[in-house]
Amino acid sequence: MPLTFANAGEENQIRRVGGNPQIRGHLEDLGFVPGGSVTVVASMGGNLIVQVKGTRVAISREMASKIMV
Repeated sequence: MPLTFANAGEENQIRRVGGNPQIRGHLEDLGFVPGGSVTVVASMGGNLIVQVKGTRVAISREMASKIMV
């Protein structure tokens, strides 16, 4: 399922990162790699605040929809 459907506070394992090579590369640079863990901290105004590799990151819903957990 896409990260946008994950419950806040629940740790999920990243299964796949989709999108074109530029988007995939950007997300992987932020720490969204298959096999890694990600937790949705909050959903605010169309954006998600997530914790990945010990860091909180804000990403758009469009980007979050490309991350499968």
